[in-house]
Amino acid sequence: MSQGISLTFSRRLAVAGALAAVALTASGPALANPSILFDLGSGQVIEHEEAFKRWYPASLSKLMTAYVAFRALQAGEAELDSPIKVTKHAAAEPPSKMGLKPGTVLRLDTALKMMLVKSANDIAMAVAENIGGSQAAFAERMNAEAARLGMVGSHFVNPNGLFSPEQYTTARDIAVLVAALRRDFPQYAPWFSIEGLAFGKKTIPNYNLLIGRYDGADGMKTGFVCPSGFNQVGSATRDGRTLVAVVLGEQTAISRAEAAARLLDVGFAVPTKGSTTLASLQPYGDTETATNLRDVVCHKKTAAEQSEAPPAKTDEEKPKSPYQQKLVHPTLVAVSIGGATGPVPKAMLDAAGNQYADVPVPGWRPDLPPPVGLEVSAEGDQAAKN
Repeated sequence: MSQGISLTFSRRLAVAGALAAVALTASGPALANPSILFDLGSGQVIEHEEAFKRWYPASLSKLMTAYVAFRALQAGEAELDSPIKVTKHAAAEPPSKMGLKPGTVLRLDTALKMMLVKSANDIAMAVAENIGGSQAAFAERMNAEAARLGMVGSHFVNPNGLFSPEQYTTARDIAVLVAALRRDFPQYAPWFSIEGLAFGKKTIPNYNLLIGRYDGADGMKTGFVCPSGFNQVGSATRDGRTLVAVVLGEQTAISRAEAAARLLDVGFAVPTKGSTTLASLQPYGDTETATNLRDVVCHKKTAAEQSEAPPAKTDEEKPKSPYQQKLVHPTLVAVSIGGATGPVPKAMLDAAGNQYADVPVPGWRPDLPPPVGLEVSAEGDQAAKN
């Protein structure tokens, strides 16, 4: 049963009516996985279900990577035009990725846009290594920020969402992080609503299918690995009111967009004013066990089906989802390599001001089992494919 906040009888009727209405136009089963819907302005929680259930974040991890980078900018550790060098380690990260060669240098703001829109794992790692000095040091900063923000059910070991049993979060914690991003760094909010990137002759669409398709959609991020299923943070603003839906563990890119849209529809249809907020919501349910959806989401699925991209074809017996339609004339933001004329991030300098060398991170021997916590499969789906 939903753990939604208490509503008056009339409000319950309104919510039920709104759900029934959107159900007529949305496909897929009723939302049963962790989720939360809240008002960004007031912090009021409108609906929530299994909000403290431990879950693998996949590329929702990149929201924390962005937050740490924004904090570094705020502290003067780097500037928007600071150079982000793609190391050998970063370039070797699995897809989704930009595929830039080791040694490639780009601006920090360009790197962050690539990370948020393309959800590029190689670029997320490059940002982490340049801002933090190393992956491990950056992960420490991610965990420090999580603790400071009160994300009591989260732990990070990498900046991009590569699967690890030691990297987990909750719907409630992601909501807290989203609120902090929008509250502390409103100047970067437009980056979360970019419809696509123009990189040379390539057009890179945003994996967030609400952008450009859902009325008022303005953010924020998607994520997918087989153990997590399809995760999404969807935000939208109407009449000056911004709502945020966090949906975890859906089975397709389309169903997660539809699930987020259903929650947002309910919130906009019922302007409730309750007393439960993100800060006051108390933990409940199982907060220690992470659910692994690999067998549910990826069993006997092709590589194309294990992707964030919406399927090219659908069941002819089902109507095509509005979130599967391609944008006719998407607004693209041009990005390119080079142009990094700003100061080198402080973490990349030693005490004498010399830049660290790009020393490759040693891998494990192929005749030995991989390190504990790193899952490797023939499909390569240990990567954060989003």
